Amino acid sequence: MEIKLTRRVSGIAESATLAISAKAKILKAEGRDVVNFGVGEPDFNTPDYIIEAAIKAMREGKTKYTPASGIPELKKAIVENRKLAVGVEYSPSQVVIGTGAKQPLYNAVAALAEEGDEVIVPSPYWVTYPELAKYCGAKSVFVETKPENGYKMTAAELEKAITPRTKLLILNSPNNPTGAVYSREELSAIADVVLKHDGIFVLSDEIYRDLVYGGKKHVSIASLGEEIKSRTIIIDGMSKSYAMTGWRIGWAIAPEKIAAAMTRAQSHMTSNVNSVAQYASLEGLTNREKSDEFIAGMRKTFDSRRLAAVKILENHGAKFIMPEGAFYIFVDVSVTYGKPTRGGNKIENSAGFANALLNEKEVAVVPGSAFGADNYIRISYAIDESALKKGIEKLCVFIEETAE
Repeated sequence: MEIKLTRRVSGIAESATLAISAKAKILKAEGRDVVNFGVGEPDFNTPDYIIEAAIKAMREGKTKYTPASGIPELKKAIVENRKLAVGVEYSPSQVVIGTGAKQPLYNAVAALAEEGDEVIVPSPYWVTYPELAKYCGAKSVFVETKPENGYKMTAAELEKAITPRTKLLILNSPNNPTGAVYSREELSAIADVVLKHDGIFVLSDEIYRDLVYGGKKHVSIASLGEEIKSRTIIIDGMSKSYAMTGWRIGWAIAPEKIAAAMTRAQSHMTSNVNSVAQYASLEGLTNREKSDEFIAGMRKTFDSRRLAAVKILENHGAKFIMPEGAFYIFVDVSVTYGKPTRGGNKIENSAGFANALLNEKEVAVVPGSAFGADNYIRISYAIDESALKKGIEKLCVFIEETAE
C-alpha cells in the first residue's frame, strides 16, 4: 500500500545544520579528523551549580508533571531577568515555557498565521523560520538584506514587503547566520512601520542576546514603548547563554491572549517540558552572580575566537560578513562556483561546496542555501580555538585552490 503523507509534512525540509553535523559524525566515526563547524551550540559544559540544582531537584522528588506553561517560580524568574536585562516589565502569566526555543517559535507562528497569511522574514535567515510558516500554511515573504545596511532589514524595505495578508514579522538579533545586531534606532524605525498597520505582530528571536561583541549592545524591540511591546512575542531560552542546549528549555513572552492560546495548544501537544530541566534553569536565572560570571567568561572566549577567525580570513583575502553577535561567520564562497576542485568535484552552489570541502579537506560547514543565501557558507566558532584555526586555514586553502 502506498503511504500518502500530508502536504503539511511533505513540504518540510530537513534541518541542514543537523544534517551536515550527522555526516561529520559519521566521518569521525570512520577515523577521519573532521573539523565540525556545523551545529551552533556552545562547546562549554553546563555550569556545575546548574547541574547540582538538577540533581537536588531529582532527590527532592521534583520529577512529576508541572503546569503546561511551566513552573511558576521559573516564569517569575524569567520576567525578573527580562526586567533587569532590558527594563521591560511582564507578568508571569505572559510566559510560556517550551521545549527549547523551537517549540515556542512554532507555537507563536501557529497562533498568529494560517493558510493564506504572510510572514515577513529578513534574509539571510535561520533555517527553521520559513519551515514553521510553511507548516502552518502561511507564505514566507523574504526581504533580501544588503551589505550597505549591515545585512539588516530597513524600515523602508519592511514597508514595501507588507500586504493586507501580512500577519507576522520575524526578527532575529543578534542574527543567525550573519551575526548582525540591530541598533535601537534601526529597531525604532521598524517599530514605527509595524505600528502603522493593524494586525501585524513581531516575533523577536533574542536567543543570542548575551553574545554581542565590539561595544555593540543588544536591544529588544519590545523595550521601545508599550505599543510595540503589545505587538511583540519574545523568544529566548537557556541554550546559548547558559550552555544548556540539550536541556531543551526555551520560552515565549507574549501578550496575554497569545500566551493563553499557546498554552492551550501546548497542553495537548506536549504538556510541560522536562520538570528537572526547569528547576535547573531556575538556578541559572536566579543565581545571578555565578551566571553573570559564566556568561561573561564564555562571551570573552567567543570574542577571542571570533577575532582569531577573522584574522585568518582577512589574511587569505576571503570575503565574509563581519559578525557583531552570536557565534557564526558567513563566508562568501561564490568565487569557486563553476570551477573544479583538486579532488575532481565541480562546484555549482553552496551545497556542492560544503560536500566537496567535507570530503576533500575534512571540514564541515553549513551551505548558505539553507539560510536563503546560496553564495555563502556558515561556520560556527563555538569550537576549540586550535581546531577553529586549523579548520579555517583548510577552508581558505580550499577556496584558493579551487578559485585558481
